[in-house]
Amino acid sequence: MPARSHPDPSRPPRSQPAVDVGRAARCTEAIRDIAEDFVVRAEELLHKTHNPDTPATDLAVTVAKLSQLAEEAAAALVVRQRSQGKPLKELTPSLGFTEDRLRKKYNPHAVDLKLASRTRPRPELPGSRLPEDTSGPPSPKNRLREPGQRLACALTLMRAQSRVSQRVLAGRMRIDPSYVSRILSGEREASWQHVLAICEFCNGDSALMKPLWEAAANVPPSGGDPTHYLHTYLRALRYAASSPSTETILTSTQNTITAADLRQALEGPGTPAWHVVRKLTNALWGLPEITRPLWRRATACTESSIPAEAFG
Repeated sequence: MPARSHPDPSRPPRSQPAVDVGRAARCTEAIRDIAEDFVVRAEELLHKTHNPDTPATDLAVTVAKLSQLAEEAAAALVVRQRSQGKPLKELTPSLGFTEDRLRKKYNPHAVDLKLASRTRPRPELPGSRLPEDTSGPPSPKNRLREPGQRLACALTLMRAQSRVSQRVLAGRMRIDPSYVSRILSGEREASWQHVLAICEFCNGDSALMKPLWEAAANVPPSGGDPTHYLHTYLRALRYAASSPSTETILTSTQNTITAADLRQALEGPGTPAWHVVRKLTNALWGLPEITRPLWRRATACTESSIPAEAFG
């Protein structure tokens, strides 16, 4: 059995941990997302405390979620520190653990997996919260931007283009016509099986519908190239908006983006700048807080660090 090799004694010991630029970038991204989630949960807690009758158990649930976010942020921060080749002792006073404890508590691979699988709270739409002294539905204009409504609009358009009646569609899907009606109006959440069935019977593109459904169901984006996924989601938003022309879209953005910007956002190559994605999302009745994480994923897969505009 060959003898085990040993480090060259003439070499000085490595004083800094190995640098992992990709992991550091992912942790920076995660910290940004967690910070946004803090805002959502803090507003949720604040809203609950405005009602003196809110049970303490409800408040405790939100407090526990805030505590979990703090733990996730600490994990991402420690792993980023290590991945950037910086000493953990810089974090020990703030986090209250020794270097050894931080190293053991936050294993980079385990933290990677946990951050990749975390689910995010959905922020409340601006204007959708009702004043305390009124009752009534949220603004229809705001509701139309909800992910569930964008999916419903796309499926409704698909059915209309196919000229298959709702009753015939319900018969083929073997469900009640009223159930189909509620799915197409956005009153009822559609399962992926329902979306696939509607695409099949109405000759629709299920690959185009997948990002819309995942956004509506608040599930992580599925497989594939993140850049291609972003392009597909933006094309799906365009479809749901009844496929407006290039001229109409550019006018909606007040010509703050160009036709070339639009082509890149919808077809590629590469990832467009964030201001292009944001303007296009608004023009197509989507929500920038849905497309921003998709844009970041696409950017992160092609660059070794997060661009400055991701933080702006």
